[in-house]
Amino acid sequence: MKPLPFLDRPVIYAPLAGVSDYPYRQMSARYRPGLMYCEMVKMDPLVRYERNTFHMLDYEASMHPIGAQLCGSKPRLAKQAARIIEDLGFDVLDLNCGCPVDKVTKDGSGSGMLKTPELIGEILSEMVAAVDIPVTVKIRSGWDDNTIVTPHITRIAEQAGAQAIAIHGRTRQQGYKGDADWGTIKAAKEAATSIKVIGNGDIFDGYAAKRMIEETGCDAVLAARGTMGQPWIAEDIFSVFAGNEPKQRTIEDSRKALYEHFQLLRQYHTPRQILVDMRRIGCYYLKKSPHTREFRSLIAKAGSVQEIEDLILNFALEEMCV
Repeated sequence: MKPLPFLDRPVIYAPLAGVSDYPYRQMSARYRPGLMYCEMVKMDPLVRYERNTFHMLDYEASMHPIGAQLCGSKPRLAKQAARIIEDLGFDVLDLNCGCPVDKVTKDGSGSGMLKTPELIGEILSEMVAAVDIPVTVKIRSGWDDNTIVTPHITRIAEQAGAQAIAIHGRTRQQGYKGDADWGTIKAAKEAATSIKVIGNGDIFDGYAAKRMIEETGCDAVLAARGTMGQPWIAEDIFSVFAGNEPKQRTIEDSRKALYEHFQLLRQYHTPRQILVDMRRIGCYYLKKSPHTREFRSLIAKAGSVQEIEDLILNFALEEMCV
């Protein structure tokens, strides 16, 4: 079994459904996180070799080390799906047991699997037996506040042969509201003997990442929403780990990064998809400008790629550090 590739650079960029596509990861790769993921894909369409699912797994050499994340609750598909991922050249395979959306949980997948911890272990065992790359799992702290399962699932995952477990310190019921409970990450670390524990939840800057490791003892941090509009967050985190101040970036720096991201979208997506993506991506990068609301309104009304480009280059932004 190959070792985990991120232990010497313990910052991971999460798989974000509908967000962490190929251009997003091209931007992210410039700042060298220890590992980044493609968007989550479901086992069923993967083993049917559906074209759109494989399209979501596009990557280039600069993105290594790169992980794929599978979602599904059928052990009979786990081996075949795992082998496909390994054959595609991925460095890590992750099982998603944390996605909270109804269309995923309704068949027992995603965070629905928190209700069936033994099934998590069964699927992980199938995957571990099928591949040589590291197998990991991502969970939430529980289905709700009355069913916190992190220590139990940590032990199950370790016994199944998973090399790491990522804990999002929120329950499925909580969604993305409120603060993440880092105590559940600490509890997982205390339950682990050999499995590595990755902390996730409220990592929006380097200082939060440092606090999480200090407070929980986790082996790495997983940045999710914190990567949105700041693909450089890994660079900031490593600066703080080294005892330095992170680089100060201005609104103009963010505008430049947004334009670079826009150009990558133009090389990969259709004009229609570019318009859809830029309505959210633009606001990620410029969210700390006092004129974000106006920018959002204008970009939502844009009817062509050229209008988007003109808006990015010419919209007046008040200068401030981000």
